[in-house]
Amino acid sequence: MVKIINLEAGMPTVEQAQVRLLSEIRRARAERATAVKIIHGYGSSGVGGKLRTAMRSYLAQLRRGGKVGCYVAGEDWSVFHSEARELLSSCPELKRDRDLELGNPGITIALL
Repeated sequence: MVKIINLEAGMPTVEQAQVRLLSEIRRARAERATAVKIIHGYGSSGVGGKLRTAMRSYLAQLRRGGKVGCYVAGEDWSVFHSEARELLSSCPELKRDRDLELGNPGITIALL
């Protein structure tokens, strides 16, 4: 199962989004989800917003801590990307994700 986590909703601060992300990851694990699709948006600056950058840094921290497995930035979400192939192999449901192959920088996919 893939759980969608919309961090854009309510325009949270980076700190609020981090708390929400960790809480939602815990909830997804309890619901036995295999992966999460995180919607953080791209930002209005045209070069990537604070939330996008911070959430990806936070995911790296969570990965080092063993709280998530591999993750793939939306712009790399392609069958040609090695981590994406790992995600698709571990969670075949992701093959039906509407953003696969679209290069959407406003999302990140993570394995739980």
